[in-house]
Amino acid sequence: MLITIVSSLIFVEKKRRAMEIDPKGMRKLWKEWELQTMVVISLFLQIVLILFGNRRKRTARNWVRIILWLAYLLADWVATVSLGILSNNQGDSDGGRDHSPDQTDILTAFWAPFLLLHLGGPDTITAYSLEDNELWLRHLLALIFQFCVAFYVFLSSWTGAPILILSIPMFVAGMIKYGERTWVLRSASRQHFRDSMLTPPDPGPNYAKFIEEHTTKDDEGYIVTVNKVKDAPHVVGHNHTISIDGKIPDTGILLEAHYYYETFKRLFADLILSFQETQNSQSYFLERNCEEAFKVVEVELGFMYDALYTKSTVVNTVTGYILRLISLSSTVSAFVAFLIIKKDGFKNIDIIITHLLLVGAIALEIYAAILVLISEQTFLHLSNHKSRLAKHIFESFRIKKMWSNSMAQYNLFSFCLDEKPTKFAQLQKLFCIYEVLEQYRYKTLENVSPELKELIFRQLKEKAERGEDVVVRKQLCTRRDALIQENECFREFIETEFDQIILLWHIATDLCFHSDSSETQSSPNCKISKLVSEYMLYLLVMCPFMLPNGIGQIRFRDTCAEFMNFFIERKSIKDRKTVEIKILPSEVKGDRSKSVLFDASRLAKLLESLKERKWETMSEVWVELLSYAASQCRGFYHAQQLRRGGELLTHVWLLMAHLGLTEQIQISKGHVRAKLSVR
Repeated sequence: MLITIVSSLIFVEKKRRAMEIDPKGMRKLWKEWELQTMVVISLFLQIVLILFGNRRKRTARNWVRIILWLAYLLADWVATVSLGILSNNQGDSDGGRDHSPDQTDILTAFWAPFLLLHLGGPDTITAYSLEDNELWLRHLLALIFQFCVAFYVFLSSWTGAPILILSIPMFVAGMIKYGERTWVLRSASRQHFRDSMLTPPDPGPNYAKFIEEHTTKDDEGYIVTVNKVKDAPHVVGHNHTISIDGKIPDTGILLEAHYYYETFKRLFADLILSFQETQNSQSYFLERNCEEAFKVVEVELGFMYDALYTKSTVVNTVTGYILRLISLSSTVSAFVAFLIIKKDGFKNIDIIITHLLLVGAIALEIYAAILVLISEQTFLHLSNHKSRLAKHIFESFRIKKMWSNSMAQYNLFSFCLDEKPTKFAQLQKLFCIYEVLEQYRYKTLENVSPELKELIFRQLKEKAERGEDVVVRKQLCTRRDALIQENECFREFIETEFDQIILLWHIATDLCFHSDSSETQSSPNCKISKLVSEYMLYLLVMCPFMLPNGIGQIRFRDTCAEFMNFFIERKSIKDRKTVEIKILPSEVKGDRSKSVLFDASRLAKLLESLKERKWETMSEVWVELLSYAASQCRGFYHAQQLRRGGELLTHVWLLMAHLGLTEQIQISKGHVRAKLSVR
């Protein structure tokens, strides 16, 4: 019996020891495979970046941004660490030995320029956010340092072997890619982007010489008068492309969008437009229909995204084409030479990885070349050629989707009622991410309906046509009192802080929506009001930087707290009904709480009194608030949102600028010069 027990214990101990992880063995295994693993991961991340880099321009889905964010952050880190491992391995191999590096070190040294190639990144994404463009100096320093490390690896393993000679063309390709990325980041940084659009300094007429001549003639006894001569405004001619049926084809929209992009991109750098430029744009957009106007704006913003977040500004130039040809030919020549040379003494796994790196580099180059060939900029170049083939290819152009065409939705009642509970709330609170994830949990996406675009365009056109001059149009873009002119009783719900207006009208819209029949809820004005209401609350909660300054977050939290207290006490939490208000909330609460719940209930009662005009009025008010918010948001924040699939607010902002409804316009009607008249 004792022998049996002892035998069992010995068996159990042997099994336990067999299952134990050997730290030394693990370290040895990682030491053996760390470089190969990191290099393969680096190649995989480049594939992810080039495939998904441009997708975020056309989608607002979170999963695309998360994948890109992880790949973008990891790509540089993995490539840098891989270079460090290569450098360390070369140092270890040389230490204490007089003979040349072994075959493994020679082949892995060939991987160094590929890592430079990976650090250069794909053409579809250079910056994840605008802040990355500001770090171009850091990338320049990294370029110098990483090249030195890669060159050190190359020199340390130099034996004159053919495989190392192949590193030279790959170094050329790697430096081209990395240099392009650094240059694009510099060009897209705020300072350089702004400077690139500044015109040469203009001192104007020689005032000192004019006064000197005036004084001289006056002293000589002549009667001198000053006449003002108005110069003819300089307006660049532009031919609009219109088809026989009166609609602009895709080729025409592309040309128009690029023409206006070259001028209106100044708005993103907080520069102003001239009077003549806005006149030209206004006359064009007033003649267009809603679909064409929004399409031109969409393509313009697509150009803007490419300039700020991709290598488009370098790739789509003659220099860019030459660099692409050099890079591709260098990679292909290295691949062909690698197939020919002898590979005796190399490990099979290292040969396979080298093939992967070469094929991957060529595939990425070819894919990037295809993207360039089918890009909008290439078709623009073709439009300038007179050959029949170029014209035929240009005429076959079809506009691709350039933004998500969606608007985020956020509903206060759904948030307060916790209609989307999570099973991992305690775990999320433990890691202090519950509130962040909770916001995204209640965010939904809806397509921007044609009816909403039509209403926006109609209201903006009416404003532009009412504006007799620049001053009037600038005033119109900052007014939000259209409703007051029709009904004085709404004054207190309009003439207040903007974040308070959004919350008031959002709650009132939701209360009115749930009190109506399903037939009324399906009406166009009702749908528009609901869409814009929840979109504006989304901006207030998740993008407050795009709205005028205020205490929106505080009001939102206080309103949610009062909502929970009121409805939970009455056990009617799912009923969304207006409450009879006999005493104003401010008389009871003062300024202690910023909640607007009961004031919104009062507004809902007033709106109900409009009966059949209720939803028409509400839809017009919401579009008025949307256009006001768009005009108050700075161009930098509009540019930031382009990487999130674009915002409807940005499209409205640029459309308003095209119609002359912007504050970024020079108040001038032409150049005036003085002329002396002597008698």
